[in-house]
Amino acid sequence: MKITRRDLIARSGLAGAAALAGVSVAPKAEAATRYKHWEHSYSGGAVDVPAKPPVQPGKGYRPVTVPNGATLPFRIVNGVKVFHLTVDEVFHQIAPGIKAHMWGYGGRVNSTVIEAVEGERVRIYVTNRLKVPTTVHWHGLFLPNGMDGVAGVTQPPIPPGETWRYEWTLRQHGTFMYHSHFDAMTQEGMGLSGMFIVHPRNPEPEDRVDRDFVLLMNEYKIEPGTWRPDPNEMTDFN
Repeated sequence: MKITRRDLIARSGLAGAAALAGVSVAPKAEAATRYKHWEHSYSGGAVDVPAKPPVQPGKGYRPVTVPNGATLPFRIVNGVKVFHLTVDEVFHQIAPGIKAHMWGYGGRVNSTVIEAVEGERVRIYVTNRLKVPTTVHWHGLFLPNGMDGVAGVTQPPIPPGETWRYEWTLRQHGTFMYHSHFDAMTQEGMGLSGMFIVHPRNPEPEDRVDRDFVLLMNEYKIEPGTWRPDPNEMTDFN
């Protein structure tokens, strides 16, 4: 079989990323069999709980303000809040005159916020626009094991150009985050993290706020002239 230079580079890059994370990128048929059982297990009780009706912003909760970003849009389909999250290469302005080639969600670095309400069913389609595989881990959220986003354990990595569906019912409220769980040191170091806000369904009067702000702070090691973070040197912070 003839292999072009482009094919060799692409395959080598994919294999290298998989080896670095200690997992392999399995074919779809194999992956479906290998990981299917995780969708039917949950360490905290029943795999699924009945979902409650979705709530519109401003009616059941006050939407958060994201000074340096935005909340991810959604639409409601058969009682489910549906989000589309892209994983992108981003030329990001960190400060006036300081820019870098980074990775981000929804075209932004550290500043795309997912917002929902306790009891809602959410469905999040993640499309990987990077040149390497990735996954998304929903940090601190109670969910079925198959939705946990741990590459090589609960799901296969999402290959470049592919889309993966995460879906579960929100069991708690609070301030959470989401981030890559494939070659995490590199991918989080390049900017792959964001906030996930779950509002209480029936907040007590004393818990209501006039305004709610979301800021996710990060530090990056960028050598002059490189235009890119160096995750290998970012081991003493973040």
